[in-house]
Amino acid sequence: MSEKVKPYKNSELGKKEQVAKMFDTISKEYDGLNRVISFGIDVKWRNKVVKIIGDTNPNSILDIATGTGDLAINLTKTKASKIIGLDISEGMLEVGRKKIEKLNLNNTIEMVFGDSEKIPFEDNSFDAITVAFGVRNFENLEKGLSEIYRVLKTGGTFAVLETSIPTKTPYKQGYTFYSKNILPLIGKLFSKDKSAYKYLSDSAAAFPYGEAFNNILQKIGFIAIENKPQTFGVASIYIAKK
Repeated sequence: MSEKVKPYKNSELGKKEQVAKMFDTISKEYDGLNRVISFGIDVKWRNKVVKIIGDTNPNSILDIATGTGDLAINLTKTKASKIIGLDISEGMLEVGRKKIEKLNLNNTIEMVFGDSEKIPFEDNSFDAITVAFGVRNFENLEKGLSEIYRVLKTGGTFAVLETSIPTKTPYKQGYTFYSKNILPLIGKLFSKDKSAYKYLSDSAAAFPYGEAFNNILQKIGFIAIENKPQTFGVASIYIAKK
């Protein structure tokens, strides 16, 4: 279902190319708007992912759809010796590289241009892999997850932070109103790309969250799958092993 949602309805480009174009356009404003849109709660969610990964004592971590590198930077708290941030948007990566340089983390974090469906690393390369708010942007979800499975070491941990939809009243109704009315309005007022924040809302609504995503992970071959809803269910952290 998520494959049908694209940023630009009148474009002949595929979803992957459209997503890259969209994030290139909003890269410089993305961090600030993200804090506003999530009321800053996304920072707390990312910290939980860092704790989950840190408890496994990884040496190498791949952060897919790294964007401007927020999660990759936070993952330095795990004491991993090598962290690679992968993204298809050169604009987002460039913002991330400046942040990493400012923090003197160049020796730990490397920002790499690349496709999640053709990950440019060998089988069994990483102790842990993370994706924060990125799997819903995959053009082919199962292909992307299969690639993640391939480059994750046996026994390694995969953690996904992604939006989900609350199932309980009144949170479900409140989330629906916010995502359909407020989120696109914020994007329209503050973003150069008026389609971008509508896409972020629409793609979240179309994403197979919860048990549906657990089932896809299981189909790919992941084991020990857990799903941890966050903040009344507006996001979820998925944890799986290879």
